Amino acid sequence: MQAGILLEYIVESLVSNREEIKIEEIPGGEENVVEVRVADNDVGKIIGKNGSVARSLRTVLMASGMKDKKNYILEIID
Repeated sequence: MQAGILLEYIVESLVSNREEIKIEEIPGGEENVVEVRVADNDVGKIIGKNGSVARSLRTVLMASGMKDKKNYILEIID
């Protein structure tokens, strides 16, 4: 899953507690769900102001999914 590797690289650069990052892909029919879990104090950094960072992460994930011909849904778990 190249999308997960790219997402992990971006998330690592945003958070303070890198050891608490957990990214899991849940395969589905046409859409795969990618769950991102970070430390409680890093959730705001992943979501961003008015959701801007989360929206950008979703865009990157969608673009990466086009290469794999898969649809991804990003869920940020707190």
